[in-house]
Amino acid sequence: MSTSIVAAILAGGAAVYIYKAAHRNDAAAATAEAVHLRPGDLLVRSTADGSMGRLAVVDGATRKVSAVSCNRVYAAGETVICLRPDGPLATYQVAVLDGSLRERDTYPMVGVPNRARVSSDGRLVTWTAFVTGDSYNGGQFSTRVGVLDTTSGDLLADTLETFTLTRDGQPYQAADVNFWGVTFARDDRTFYATMATQGRRYLVQGDLTARTLRTLAENVECPSLSPDGTRIAFKQAVGGDPAKGWRPAVMDIATRGITVLGETGSVDDQIAWRDDRTVMYALPRDRDHTDVWSAPADGTGAPAVLVPDAESPARID
Repeated sequence: MSTSIVAAILAGGAAVYIYKAAHRNDAAAATAEAVHLRPGDLLVRSTADGSMGRLAVVDGATRKVSAVSCNRVYAAGETVICLRPDGPLATYQVAVLDGSLRERDTYPMVGVPNRARVSSDGRLVTWTAFVTGDSYNGGQFSTRVGVLDTTSGDLLADTLETFTLTRDGQPYQAADVNFWGVTFARDDRTFYATMATQGRRYLVQGDLTARTLRTLAENVECPSLSPDGTRIAFKQAVGGDPAKGWRPAVMDIATRGITVLGETGSVDDQIAWRDDRTVMYALPRDRDHTDVWSAPADGTGAPAVLVPDAESPARID
């Protein structure tokens, strides 16, 4: 989560595109049963006029819009997480859907939807929400992370703030610690996330079983683990200063070497992987519309529009 996005939400700025309310269309839910995710498909949230907020399946040049609406979506292993409004009030829920976008279960969510991810086998889902009320934060937004085991229905974490944290090799505790933007490793135990404290942001590695966290890098947000598990894509603050914007970058986990990608615009999204060589992310085209772009993960080549009028992309394997 960047300060610019929070400010835009409070001020009604252009970055609100990520959080525009999706209107549920339960009467048309049967239409979604005709949609089934297949390997190679891209699942996106439409930002096109006439289908704003609805999920769409993209197969090459073919685009099929479903009846299901979400504020944020992600999918893997025949599991789809959909963050959406819960009725007419200003409340939200986590909906777990199957590969045909049919509802499997729902869970209440505290806060405004922000980020969502699914483990590669579809067992774990995670979400981040903006919340208010933390005493240290003067009534402004902070974040909460949830992690759910869809097999057992167990809530594995409703916050990461109770995990044991090590910063730069030393035990660390602070009232203002915030976490967001989780991504899972294939063992369903290791994960990566963003941690913020004292105005600084860190990439952290976590262990769901041991309930521990440790910092790996600074001035980055919203990690995304590559399909082969060797690299992490994230957005990196330009010159270490978030006020200057964010650039997509990829870190080699073994060497900690970081490659800045060819995108020159400021990317305020949790980057996803299209495959082991290519990443994808949303960029606003105007106040209401976004496009999904792709860029080579090795820093060569130029970025290009992958899916117009879309955001929140996920490749189906």
